[in-house]
Amino acid sequence: MARQAEAEPSFRPHHFRRLTRKQVIDINVIDNIQTQEPSGRRAVRFFNTLWRFIDILMALTLVMMIALVFANVVLRYGFQSGLRPSVELSRLGLVWLVMLGAAVVLRRNEHLAVAEFSEALFPRAVPILRRLSYAIILFSVLMLFWGAFNQMNANWNNISQLTGLPSALFYLAGVVSSIAMAVIALVRIFNPDALGVSKDEVHPL
Repeated sequence: MARQAEAEPSFRPHHFRRLTRKQVIDINVIDNIQTQEPSGRRAVRFFNTLWRFIDILMALTLVMMIALVFANVVLRYGFQSGLRPSVELSRLGLVWLVMLGAAVVLRRNEHLAVAEFSEALFPRAVPILRRLSYAIILFSVLMLFWGAFNQMNANWNNISQLTGLPSALFYLAGVVSSIAMAVIALVRIFNPDALGVSKDEVHPL
């Protein structure tokens, strides 16, 4: 017991110093993680919030289209009347719904694709083929952007007599959608799995 009592003072200070250095290192690592992670998480949350907003906007557009068409049918066959702007507003909503949906589906990798042959015959070439496909997509959506942008600028003064809205809004949908798809395709040329659906978005809770 006396030997143990004599050995304890020489052991505890050394052990205490080792723990202190380790704690200092752990604190520095935690500080570095806390200063680095929020920026990445903020970016991910921003993009997830943006795509959720697009999903909500598409859902509201679809509800508006259904309500306008249904109300127009009821008024026409039930009261011999109708909503004159409903047809054009429904058409405008359909254009925006399709163009935004194209960008959303591209992000989720849900476009129709035949990958059985390439995956079965050339499995090692699949990453190269995916990058090549995104390069083709990028070229195609840039052509879409150029045509939609020119038509949008040419039709700002073309005002509809039914709704009072410029016809350029139809082409604005193509501009917005092409920009979103171009960003997705450009990033995925370098990383085919980037900008996908995150785990937080799939399981928000």
